[in-house]
Amino acid sequence: MTTTSTDRTGLMPAPEPVRFLDELGERVTPVTDDYAPPPEALLLECYRLMVIGRRFDTQATALTKQGRLAVYPSSRGQEACQVGSVLMLRPDDWFFPTYRDSVALISRGIDPVEVLTLLRGDAHCGYDTMATHTAPQCTPLSTQLVHAAGVAYGEARQGHDRVAVAFIGDGATSEGDFHEALNFAAVFKAPVVFVVQNNGWAISVPLSKQTAAPSLAYKGIGYGMVCEQVDGNDALAVLAVVGKAIERARAGGGPALIELHTYRMEAHTNADDATRYRNAEDVAAWGARDPLARLETYLRACGTLDDETAAFIAENAEDAAADLRERMNIDPQPDPGSLFDHVYATPTAQLQEQREQVLAEIAAQDDTDADVPTTDQKGC
Repeated sequence: MTTTSTDRTGLMPAPEPVRFLDELGERVTPVTDDYAPPPEALLLECYRLMVIGRRFDTQATALTKQGRLAVYPSSRGQEACQVGSVLMLRPDDWFFPTYRDSVALISRGIDPVEVLTLLRGDAHCGYDTMATHTAPQCTPLSTQLVHAAGVAYGEARQGHDRVAVAFIGDGATSEGDFHEALNFAAVFKAPVVFVVQNNGWAISVPLSKQTAAPSLAYKGIGYGMVCEQVDGNDALAVLAVVGKAIERARAGGGPALIELHTYRMEAHTNADDATRYRNAEDVAAWGARDPLARLETYLRACGTLDDETAAFIAENAEDAAADLRERMNIDPQPDPGSLFDHVYATPTAQLQEQREQVLAEIAAQDDTDADVPTTDQKGC
């Protein structure tokens, strides 16, 4: 039965996740008529980025096994959540990602090597946050939500119509920063959309240990915030719901909390053994709800995607993976002086003194190493 927008009161989310496609990729009637399906041209672009994102994810996982990355948190199975959300942002809107959102970053147009800089261990962030309007990937849980609320509020105070979107996992909703960010954003009507990728697990802790609410979307009600729950493996639904929340925030309607129901198909990271706390049957069941397969099936059925286009997109994804592989196999040349960059907008005298001291010690060590005779000089 379809629930129309007039049947819903106030801030209540839909009684079940909003979706336009079923598990087989066939169109269904959404539980509410509050959302219009996105245009097919946008869906094709979403599909393209999802294909590239999945190939990137596979390549990054391989780089980890080869020792080129220190760690990699896979987002396989969450491509519709990540691509569908950032695709609705303007280039000058703000994005606040977590450590698992690398696919969202490359979908935003950021160089994949710069995206992986943090996970390789070269620097805390490899891309220009101001130029990309994208915050560094956040490892501490929920802290980026406070930043997003503040930036969004600041943009509004300056008269700009920019919006901020902040990603968060289901486990991070238990953190105090989650409460602080949502409460501030709601009170001051900051133009920010909080997107919860509910993938079922906070490392080894299941959702049932995080909340007793019917869904995480209901948490928005207590803050007086518009909230919604969505089938996060349905790209059409993600684009429609997140897109509407973004435009509502841009128009001065205040923040929103969107819960995307999805699943973490891989382990938490390469350092985790997920078989110790979840069973293969659940993983297989979610594998059958694959967001990429669902979207491809739909696009083929409506004639938007054919074999030639699909092959072209897949080839581009392979080319991107090969380029990433080649560039990641080049050893980085770290600059010790960069430790002191970006600490202050204008370096203090003390910071400059520390920088010169460190560089002098390195130079002295280099001179010492140069004076040590080599094996040939010793006559051995």
